Parts: sequence; structure tokens; C-alpha cells
Amino acid sequence: MSNRNWFYASEGQQKGPLPEAQLRDLITRGMVGADTLVWTEGMAGWQKAGEIPGLVPSAAGAPPAFPQAGPPPVVASGSYSGGALSADFPIWGLFGRSLLMFIGQIFVIPAPWTATALYRWSIPHIRVPGRPNLGFTGQPLDIWYVFIILGLLTYSSTANSTIVSLLSLVVQGFLSWMIVRWITGRLSSNGQELPISFKGSPAVYVGWYVLMVISAITIIGWAWVMTAWMRWICRNIEGTRREVTFNATGLEVLWRTIVFAVGCSFLIPIPWVLRWYANWIISQFALTERGAYANA
Repeated sequence: MSNRNWFYASEGQQKGPLPEAQLRDLITRGMVGADTLVWTEGMAGWQKAGEIPGLVPSAAGAPPAFPQAGPPPVVASGSYSGGALSADFPIWGLFGRSLLMFIGQIFVIPAPWTATALYRWSIPHIRVPGRPNLGFTGQPLDIWYVFIILGLLTYSSTANSTIVSLLSLVVQGFLSWMIVRWITGRLSSNGQELPISFKGSPAVYVGWYVLMVISAITIIGWAWVMTAWMRWICRNIEGTRREVTFNATGLEVLWRTIVFAVGCSFLIPIPWVLRWYANWIISQFALTERGAYANA
């Protein structure tokens, strides 16, 4: 299990993910003890570190079972019901629907249907602690005009006009805000829509969008802008007693995106690196008790 990422519970809160080497370092320094609850992908539930064979020096215990399961809630606190999100997208399903969405945007008219099809297929493959059978109830005609305009804007560069390009960038940012709000408001669990909404200001969202594009000039700075943007989006998701957080660092986003881009450049690895990247992005979102990361 040396290549696994681990979570551990401290004062009723989930910490992680972190590599096993880092977890062992915490054990050595006494920050994680034999009685500390830990979890890694494949475990059925949280277990004491001392019960994991070979994890804590001089600790022995029965070998744990590792059935496939999403991260369960931390049981150190009865009121805590958070945890990291996870996903296991089928390779060809994700690649095929992503390709159809790309083609739909190029041909403009099919865009509402191909985009919605991707969302309706992919969201049920995301596991959220405390939200069984996650789904998406959005329909292609809900905001069809948004996808049509986005498709048309892909051709704005042919105008060879700086003003048109800048206006196009602002409009794309606003339409992206509409899509985020639409997706958030159409999530369901066990067939019932969730009372969740995105309350972020459209002006601020567009500002983040423009900053993201401008930061691409720095080659690497965009990754830190992206992580800050994701955290801002999470802070503005309301309607749930749990807080959504984004835990990836700029460096983690940067090197994984570089690997993803290099893999895509060779064409053949695209389905595999796309799945790897999508699964990782989802795993960086988590649900926590509100206020737990107030000072983060």
C-alpha cells in the first residue's frame, strides 16, 4: 500500500489526503498514534492505525478487508458526516462522452444535448459521503441558449479583432457562471433534488475567469489561480450543512496537468490520462463541518 494516499482523523476532523511516507513520518513524530483512525482507498471503513499491519511499529492486528468503497464518514465524532469525494469513471465511457461534447460544441446545435449527456452520465459515478446515488436532473433545453452561444464563441477568433476577443472572454466567463449555477441546482440524491445552490457573484466569477486566462501567460501561475478560484466557488455553495472544500495545492494541479497535457499530445494515451486526471480532480473536493476550515 506504499503508493496509497491516506486520510486520518484528528479532533473529529478529517485530515489528508497525504502519501503513506508522510503518514509514517507523522506516526514517527507521535502526531498519529496507534489509536488514530485512518482510511485509504479500498478500505471498508475507518480503522485504528495500530490495526493496519506494518503501519505502526510494534502494533499488531488482524488484516483489514479492502472491498471497493468510497470514503466513509469519520466516526471519531458522532456529529461529523463529511469526507473526501471520489470517482471511478469508466475509461471509454468518459472518453466517448467527452469527445461527443467537444464535437457538439464545434457543430454548435448539438451542444446542449452532448453537454447534458456528459453531466447526466458522469455525476452518478461520483461518490459523496452522506449523499447516496448522486444524480443530475438537468435537461438539454434548460439553458440551451448558453451552450449555443458558447459554441458560436469558439469561432470568435476568426474576427481578428482584439475588442471582439475581449468581449468574447467576458461573455464566456458569464456563461460559465450560468452553467455552474445550473449544475449545482440540478443535483439529486436517491432521485430527489438537493437544496443546494451556487450563490457566487457573476461579476466576481467573471473576474476569476479572466484572471485565469491572463495567468496562462505565466506558464505556471495559472495553477495557483485555479486552486484559489475553486476554493472561492466552494465557499459560495449553499444549502447544505456541510462545507465544500477544495484541497489540492497549486503545485499538485500544475504537475498533474502537465502530465495530462503530455499524455494527450501522444493521442493514444488520451482515454487513460483523462480518466486519471478526472478521478484525481474529484478526489480533491471534500465535505467538512462548516467552520472547520474558516481560517484556511
